[in-house]
Amino acid sequence: MSDRIPRVSQYGSVDPAPPSNIGDIEIWKKSLIDDEIPMFQRMRNLFSLRNDGSDESCLALCHGFKSSSALLRHELAYVLGQMQNPIALPHLVERLSDVKEHIMVRHEAAEAMGAIGDQSIRSVLQEFCYDENPEVSESCEVALDLLDWCKTKEWEENNL
Repeated sequence: MSDRIPRVSQYGSVDPAPPSNIGDIEIWKKSLIDDEIPMFQRMRNLFSLRNDGSDESCLALCHGFKSSSALLRHELAYVLGQMQNPIALPHLVERLSDVKEHIMVRHEAAEAMGAIGDQSIRSVLQEFCYDENPEVSESCEVALDLLDWCKTKEWEENNL
């Protein structure tokens, strides 16, 4: 057994692949939808984009939703939630709304929307609380609860 401890990211998570040191936003973006590139490298590039943190890198991650891999699309939604950039919301709504999308991607898109904390997304989440898939409906409930919590915390910070 290795005594090496995995490195915790700036987001407090231990990622399934270390970010790549090679490339740039455009290269990493293109790799996300290239099935010829091994999944491990694509994941490394995904975390490089997340760590960059810019609007450009956030949109590059959203481009990755064109990937044929449901696993990668799920991870994309997860890191978009970590980034908390509202620019990703239209893309996450699209994933949640697509009933042909893999259930784990739809679930993660809902949770990411809650993590972003933008109250403007509330009505979309409320609509999908009635989805026939419990993974989706329950994730929307969790996301709405998170939005409520964020609203309470914001009120407390401004009024206490």
